[in-house]
Amino acid sequence: MTDDSRTQALREQVRALMPKAKTDLAELVSYKSVYDPRLFPIEECHKAAQWTLDACVEVGLTDAALYETPDGSQAVVARYPAPAGAPTVLLYCHYDVQPPMDEAAWDSPAWQLTERDGRWYGRGAADCKGNLVAHLTALRAVRESLGGKGFPVGITLVCEGSEEQGTGGMEAFVPSHADLLRADALVIGDCGNVAVGVPTFTQTLRGMVAAVLTVETLAGPLHSGMYGGAAPDALAALIHVLASLRDERGNTTIAGLPNDRIWDGEQYPPEQFRADAGVLDGVDLLGDGTVSDMIWARPALTVIGMDVPPVVGSAAAIQPSARARLNLRIPPGVEPEQALKALTAHVEANTPWHARATIEAEGLAAPFRSGTGGPARTAMEAAFRTAYGRAATTQGQGGSIPLCNVFADTYPGAEIMLLGVEEPKCLIHAPNESVDPSEIERIALTEALFLTSFRG
Repeated sequence: MTDDSRTQALREQVRALMPKAKTDLAELVSYKSVYDPRLFPIEECHKAAQWTLDACVEVGLTDAALYETPDGSQAVVARYPAPAGAPTVLLYCHYDVQPPMDEAAWDSPAWQLTERDGRWYGRGAADCKGNLVAHLTALRAVRESLGGKGFPVGITLVCEGSEEQGTGGMEAFVPSHADLLRADALVIGDCGNVAVGVPTFTQTLRGMVAAVLTVETLAGPLHSGMYGGAAPDALAALIHVLASLRDERGNTTIAGLPNDRIWDGEQYPPEQFRADAGVLDGVDLLGDGTVSDMIWARPALTVIGMDVPPVVGSAAAIQPSARARLNLRIPPGVEPEQALKALTAHVEANTPWHARATIEAEGLAAPFRSGTGGPARTAMEAAFRTAYGRAATTQGQGGSIPLCNVFADTYPGAEIMLLGVEEPKCLIHAPNESVDPSEIERIALTEALFLTSFRG
């Protein structure tokens, strides 16, 4: 069979498998697999894990089992041994999902896959059950192209059960099971394209510092009429500190963290970003750089929560203490420990009136940059070009995937590539999450082409 005929056969097989892909995704979406027993029964995660295990066995990964990770979640690991002299490819995804948030905000049931205007809606339809379905569809297509006789490379499919909770189960599991998961190329199916139909490698991930800032000034609340004007107001001091973290243009301004770096990959058009982000008419975008600079190459400080008196029920009182939860995203080249130190020093230097200010770190995650130019990357670039009819581009991602750094440290000689079915219209983590089925089809074809051409 020629390369052209093999490509056409795979294309037709993936297309013929799309009804099965929809059925698979509908079943997966029906499981309320949020790894938080306070919100949903943990049995929902167990059902999703068992479904994934059974599906892996069905596609030919018969060395398959459920593994309990240190945070108590179940990971699916399913393998096919590499033929003599062939490399091994690890396919990663996760079956757990974000909570649906306000289910009343959904236009169709969150746990029921619903087709509307050419897209498939449901929690996890894109992040990350859509990527799991793309992996399975690619494996089915490859196996069928070989007459059901296996795979041309070794396969290890890893499906995590607690990624969205950030509790570190898989990060702890990988080093202690290094031989079980060892591979020459790792395909991280938890990202996506800059737009539908534009094949994209996610080249960088921002790291993160999560911290709580507490400001204290008084032993207790005071009457604002009797003491206001001289008594130090902790809430006012907190507002002063928070305001110092950005300048008038919205640039994050923490001494020691560079905020002038340039993103040299795909550019995110401002008008497209405004539409994707739902920015209100007349409201400015932030920063002096391009959109790509601001979201992928520079630090970004966001205040994600505050402990202050609510408007309803508040009293005419000076506050003795106030707290804010800070989320600092950092680009590659900045270590999280360095960023925490810089943030702490900035807070100390900008807290007025000698108020007591403390920073309590909740979590640190390192940024990540994937390599380029290796044989796996070259094969995947060719697969992207064939599947999409155009060359792949690159983007960064503001989110953090700490597991990528664990993989890089555990397998320093392996190539790591980040891709997937997600794109801005998917609205991952938000109500009305959806996936464009054409992205599942093209990503599945891309992976099928890669698995049949990669020779290490």
